[in-house]
Amino acid sequence: MTMRPRARNEQSIGSPSWTQRLFSFLKSENIKIVKRVIVSVVGATVLLIGIALLVLPGPAFIVIPVGLAILATEYAWARRWLKEARRIASNVVSGRDSAAPRESRV
Repeated sequence: MTMRPRARNEQSIGSPSWTQRLFSFLKSENIKIVKRVIVSVVGATVLLIGIALLVLPGPAFIVIPVGLAILATEYAWARRWLKEARRIASNVVSGRDSAAPRESRV
């Protein structure tokens, strides 16, 4: 009885191949978690840089909404803040000041 060597692609019964093991790691839950972590780190970094640019020379009022937009892809609170920032920016551009007290006509 001679034993022949197994071919490379021949697997023993019950032993998953390396590709199956790899793809079992890349399940949708893992991908969602990794994506959320990456978006959080990048968005928070851009947002913190924008906040630092409030006191440093630079375009803080452009960088902060970009950071919020990145975070808004994953978080509802960032969507609300971004919507509020857009509202304030449109009021400033149109000349309306929403923060100023309104005069009553009484």
